[in-house]
This record gives sequence, structure tokens and C-alpha cells, in this order.
Amino acid sequence: MERQTVSATFPSAAVSVADARRFVRRVLADWGMPEAVDDAVLATSELATNAVAYAGTSFEVACRLVDGQVQIEVRDLHPTRAIAMPGMNASSGRGLPSIARLASSWGVTYDRRSKGVWFRLPRSGAANGAAPATYSGEAAAVAGPAGTRAAPLGDGAGTPGSVGTSGAVETADPAETLVPADAAEPSRAAAAAPLTSRFIPARPGHDAGATAASADRILRSPAATESLRNAIVTVRDVLDADAAAVLLTERDGRLVLGAAAGLPGEPSLGELSMVNLGPDARAGTPWVSNDSSDPIAAALRARSLAAAPLEAQGHLTGLVVATATEPGRFASADAARLARLADEMSLSLEKARIGELERSWRGWLSFVAEASDLLAGTLDQERTMALVAQLVVPRLATWCAVYTATENEAARLAYVWHADETRADGLRGLLVGAEVPPPTDAAGPWTGFGAAPGEVRAVAGATTGDQAYAFPLIARGRRIGTIVIGRPPGDRFPRSAIELAEELSRRAALAVDNARLYSEQTAMSSALQRSLLPPGIPDIPGLETAVVYEPAGEGSEVGGDFYDVFEVGDPAAGQLGGPASPPGAADRWRFAIGDVCGTGPQAAAVTGLARHALRILAAEDMPVPDVMARLNRLILGEGERGRLLTLLHGEITPRPARDGVTIRLASAGHPLPLVLDPDGRVHEVASPQPLLGVFDGVDFHTDTVELRRGQVLLCVTDGVTERRNGARLLGDGHGLEQVLAGCAGLSAGAVAARVQRAVRDFGPEPSNDDVALIVLRAS
Repeated sequence: MERQTVSATFPSAAVSVADARRFVRRVLADWGMPEAVDDAVLATSELATNAVAYAGTSFEVACRLVDGQVQIEVRDLHPTRAIAMPGMNASSGRGLPSIARLASSWGVTYDRRSKGVWFRLPRSGAANGAAPATYSGEAAAVAGPAGTRAAPLGDGAGTPGSVGTSGAVETADPAETLVPADAAEPSRAAAAAPLTSRFIPARPGHDAGATAASADRILRSPAATESLRNAIVTVRDVLDADAAAVLLTERDGRLVLGAAAGLPGEPSLGELSMVNLGPDARAGTPWVSNDSSDPIAAALRARSLAAAPLEAQGHLTGLVVATATEPGRFASADAARLARLADEMSLSLEKARIGELERSWRGWLSFVAEASDLLAGTLDQERTMALVAQLVVPRLATWCAVYTATENEAARLAYVWHADETRADGLRGLLVGAEVPPPTDAAGPWTGFGAAPGEVRAVAGATTGDQAYAFPLIARGRRIGTIVIGRPPGDRFPRSAIELAEELSRRAALAVDNARLYSEQTAMSSALQRSLLPPGIPDIPGLETAVVYEPAGEGSEVGGDFYDVFEVGDPAAGQLGGPASPPGAADRWRFAIGDVCGTGPQAAAVTGLARHALRILAAEDMPVPDVMARLNRLILGEGERGRLLTLLHGEITPRPARDGVTIRLASAGHPLPLVLDPDGRVHEVASPQPLLGVFDGVDFHTDTVELRRGQVLLCVTDGVTERRNGARLLGDGHGLEQVLAGCAGLSAGAVAARVQRAVRDFGPEPSNDDVALIVLRAS
């Protein structure tokens, strides 16, 4: 505690987030405050990520002791950049709300050159009264009010736009193993142990395979901790034992260490299970053993022991064991006394265990609900797979890989995520060289690393020894991929983590499949939309041409707007027996811009009908009015499938001596075109006529426009004129005319860009209608 303030500065880089976490972990470890590490590292990771992703400057992390609390501040060099808040302007992450949950107090400070976000944690542990977390190597479980707290999702490793936490590596087990403080020093433990023992959480590097805490069984509430402590003290005292331990059974019958005191070294239970024990244990009766090869004696390094079962409601829930380092210490009477003590313990321990399970499952259900909301919030396939992996890590596993598969293609590795950023590349290389998980309908262990080349295994290092589980992704009766999760060799998967991963994989499968279907629909809609637009715009002598088309929405719906500009050619060309029209021989061109009522496949059908009919009828040299009448009858002939269509259709003919062009056009219910004179005056041309698909027997006519050099003809759909800003429309009060008047002297492309920008800037919200326009400028 000599140093009350420690700080470090980090560059604006993704790796700096991990460096900041290690810095805070090291400082608090030096200060002897391991109980505050988990929340401090998690909150620091969120703030460091924000500094990298949003401020974009170097940042300083300062750790202070203030009024008996730990205060950590992350200060960046961008005082004017607002801090992102989820749901408002952040693309991902939890931001300050997660800090509010973790910290006892927090705030933001500004000065001329920097901005700092600070938070305080009580020295006694987590801010919300949560129990201290368990360590397992680099892993740390974050406990919360409901027994577990799913870590807030932030930007992974400080990478902008990524999803998932970049905080401390966490374990899925919301449990704490109680082991004696003297277990770390076997030489001292060999001496006479005191009658009372100090209890500490399992230490980093502890053999997780021997004393791994299971979310199914291990008790860590104050009541359970007190019960275990009193039980062990009483057992050692009454039986004058060298050591005592409580072993609890998991759902599959395996035994895990619940509490111990005085053991000569760390126990190694391995795969010890009730089925490995003798008939007395299986029958639920107390027994004495002087055989050092007895499975429990061997695990606890004892030469004699007395043991009694812990039973609740007819179920064997564990064992209470007294041990000695010399043979023959215990007699049958000791076993009977131990049985009476076990009966007194059983009810209180079972009550505490049930309470722990209830709180634990409430926490897991909360996590599953949050995961479901997050998965339902995106329809991007790549983002969904990334989200799935980052929900699994580090809550359930140290790393996660997502494979996707289709009916026609083998499974491929789609996404990899590791809690340790520095090992992600090695893991990816290992998975690429490993066996692809085989198709399966049920979860099970996966051992595919053995197929990877030796050089790849060397790069991956210790990861090659990780244990892994594979979970199929099945949606709508189809197998669409596999999720593989892994943990270090000694940190085995508890049953609760496997069950939760199975539930998450079912929800993830549906989310990934929904995203896949949405991506396919979007791609199909985009392809259909492209097919409804012309492949190119021809060059027209004496005329500059520019077009703009912007579909509304996210591309999942086909729009109803369309445009076309095409050449008609020599009237004699293409007639029976006549010569073909050579390139560049066209003397007339036609253009069209239309808007089908509605969107979707029905509107697309009418759009395709109209655009192709216009070209076919023009190739027959049918005049513009006759084309309009024929198209009107075609749409009426579609019956209920038909849609109303507004259409502006015209024919362009060059004037003599290249003095502009002559345009004969007809407007069927479409916004009338505007002409811009070189002096900036704007006026409408053409006369309104009935839209198509309403009345039969309509006689259409054309209006003639002489477009002289420097004049501009603007044709738009109602997505331009009806662009909305509150109650106002862009076309209100001659708004479009005013925009066009400011385009005097501009080229056709510049006029199109100016109008397009005016439409975008008119309202704060994106346009909800397609936008199409054609600009013709005589040159």
C-alpha cells in the first residue's frame, strides 16, 4: 500500500485494451485486492475500448485508493467527443450503463485537453454485493445479484464495430471452491494443523481438474460457506482428525471438493465418482477405511479415513470425510459419530444448495434472454455468427468456432473467437488444419486437433491440448453448421455449461438461419432490381444524359421506380429483308421514367412488363401515344395482378445543325418534367394525362419540347417531389423548381448530383420511397 496512485499510458490501438486490462490486474494484485479485480478489469476494458473506438487517441489508466475504495480512471485526449450510449449512438457495446452496474459510483471529468471517465469499487468486493469471483488461470467468473452476471457486451479488443466483451477472460462457472489457505504450502500442512482453518478462493493456476467448481453443486452463499466451515471444524474436533473435507456430487455422480481443511497438499479427485467407491458408500452407510489405495484416501492423500454420506430427500448429495496420515486412527464408533454429524449437515447444505441453484439458473435464464434479444437484433449473417461466438466466450468457454454448412457444400470455418487476443490467430490456423466437425444431431466431445499439421500445432502451442465440445446448429429441420467451444485441459466443462451451450446453440441456429435467409432474399432482390434497370445509357449526339436511381429501405424489397434510355434506330432497319442497322446508325432515341404503385414482387412484375414492352413496341416503330395505349391495355389485362403505373415517355430527335434536340413526350399521371433555361428560369412542360391501368380506351397524345443548347430537361419520380420533412414535402411551394433554378450552367451530371443531394438533405430520416431521375441537357 506504499503507492497510492499508479498510472500508465497506452497508444490508440486494439492491443492496448488487453494491455490496460493486464495493467489493472497487476496493480490490484500488488495491492493485495484480488476481490476487486474482476469488476475493475471488466469496467476498464469497456472504457479503454471506448477510448480506442470513439476518441481515437492515446489514453491513460490511473489506479488510486480513495476513501477505502479503488478508483480507476481512463482519460483520453478528445474532450469534445461524446461518450457513446447504447441505443442512441453506439454501434455496439454497453458503454456507461455497464459501468453503472459494476461501480459503486462513477463520473466524467473534462478539461481543455482531455476527458476522463472514472469509477470506484469497494475494497470488500463487487459493487452490487456480489460474492467474490473464482479464478481459474486467466479466467474469472463475474457474480451478480442473481448468482451470475453475464458480462456486458463491448467492442472486442477495442476494435470498432465488433461485438462482444473485450474484458477479462471469464469462466462460466458461477461458483467458488473453498480450500484451506495452508494448501499452498504442503510442508506446513504436514505439521499439526490448527483446529480452525482460514478459507480462500481457489488460486490462479489451481488444478481445475482436481477441484474445479461446478455450477451444479458448489455452494458459495454466506449461509453455505458458514455451514461448510462449521462442519469441517466440528468434524476435525470431534474425531481428532488431521484433516476433513466435504465432497459433493454432481448430476453425473462425479465428486468435487466443496470444502477442505488440513489436507496434506492439494487433492486430485480427477474423475472420482460414486460408482468408483465401495458398497458402503453406494449403499449410503458410513464406513472406515485403513487402505491407502481406497479411491478417496488416495485422492486426499490419507492412510486412514472415516466417511459418511450426505443425504437429502432420499438422494445422495455428497460425503463428509475425516482423514489421518497414519493408519488405524478411526474405529466404527467414529464412523457412527460422523454419520450423526452428516445428518445434521445434510438438511442445511441441501437447502443452501437449492437456493444456489435457483439463483444460478435465474442468472443463466437472464443471460439466455439477453442473448436472444441480441441475436434477434441483427439480420446480417456475418455479424450474427460473430455475436454467437462472443456470447459463448468467455461465459461458457475460453474459445469458440462457428462452422457453416449447406446442402451442396462441406462445412467451412466461418468465425473464430478466443478470450486471449494473442492466441486467436494460432487457434484459427489450428482449426483450418484440423478435421471438420462431422455432421451430428447431438452435442458431444470433439477431438479434431490431431489432424492438424505439426507446424500448425507448434504455432498454436498449448491450445492443441484444449478439450472441446461440438454443438450442431439445426434450424427448421436442416443442419446449417456447428459450434465448437473449448477450454484448457484441466478446466473441464460442468454439466450446466454444456446444457446452457445446447440451449444457446438452438437459438443461435435459428438466428443464423434467419440471417442467411435474409441475406439470400436481399441478394435476390438486388439481382431482380438490377434486371429491371437498363444495362447502360447510350450516347446521344448533342445531348448530355445523366440518371440517378436510389431504392428505398435496406435492399430487401424490390422498388417500383424504373427508368430507361435506348435507341430506336433507322425506321427501315430490321424490316423483313432489309439490312441490319449498323452501330451508330440510330437517328432517334427514346426515354422513359415510371413509378409502379407499391413494392415487392407484384410491383416488380409490372415494372418488368412496362420496361420490356416499351422497348419491344418501340422496335416496331410504334408512335409514343400508341405505345402508351398498348401498355395501358396490357396492364388492364393483368387483372388483379396489375398495378397502377405513372409513366413519362418520350422520343428524342436531333435538330438540324446540332441546335439541340426535339422531344415529343407524354405524361400519364406522372410528375410533369421541368425545363431549366440558361438564365435560371424554370417552367413545366407537357400536359397531364390519365395514369396507366385505370381506364380502358384512353387516347394519349404527345407534347413537343424544343430543347435548345444550354437548356436542361429534368424528369423525376414522386420519390423526389414527395420527399418528406415533417408535414412539408420537397415539391411544396415550387421547392423542386427552386433547387433546379440553382443548377444553371451545370452539366447534366452535376444537375443530377445537386438534385440527389437536395433530396437526401431535405429530411433527417432516410427516404421511404424510391428515387429516380433523368437529366437531359442540350449541348
